[in-house]
Amino acid sequence: MKAEDVMTRDVISIDPDATVLQAARLMLQHHISGLPVIDNNGNLVGVLSEGDFLRRRETKTERRRSRWLEFLMGPGRIAAEYSHSHGNKVSEVMTANVQTVDVATPIEEIVDVMERRRIKRVPVLCGGLMVGIITRSNLMHAMVSLARVAQPTAKDDATIRERLLAEMQKELWAPVAMTNVVVRDGVVELWGVITDERQRQALKVAAENIPGVKAVKDHMVWVEPSSGMTIEAPDAALRH
Repeated sequence: MKAEDVMTRDVISIDPDATVLQAARLMLQHHISGLPVIDNNGNLVGVLSEGDFLRRRETKTERRRSRWLEFLMGPGRIAAEYSHSHGNKVSEVMTANVQTVDVATPIEEIVDVMERRRIKRVPVLCGGLMVGIITRSNLMHAMVSLARVAQPTAKDDATIRERLLAEMQKELWAPVAMTNVVVRDGVVELWGVITDERQRQALKVAAENIPGVKAVKDHMVWVEPSSGMTIEAPDAALRH
């Protein structure tokens, strides 16, 4: 999937000369947490988000630092913070350095950008002009839509076992050589050894995601690599 497949096309935006109060009212009215800032020529010049309202003079939440710290930071940064907390226009408060993507950018790259830059929305451009926006909500909608496309259910135990082993072969964390998979009447039983307790949960998740699996029984034994100490699976301990 690409950006154009999941983006919101009817984007609510604001002019850079609008007031901060107008922007706040617009966000509250439409229940959105951010606004792209578009100039008269249709160019994206910034983004305004809820975070830009955290340190404001109206709520008396401006940053206050000691004199010596302000001296170390330098007048430039302190002046920029003052403009951000006291500015009345959107252009004075917005984030000007905006991360954007193209309509053909794969979703995998978009998620990587949002995670790496710690941002909640990414404007989508086509020919230099903004044509949409992708938020975390858009990615959630895509996940739900894809989940509705049901995978074919395995008709027999052998197929379930083959699918699980194939999934394990793809993952570096999976202890393929130390795991035995037994499937009976749709119930997957996991036998063998793990060297990290987190592998136990991952193996169960891999099995549960295969259509046709009715239940997963965990018989894996955890062996601590340094000490050699062994711990049985919780299910196994309950049977004693």
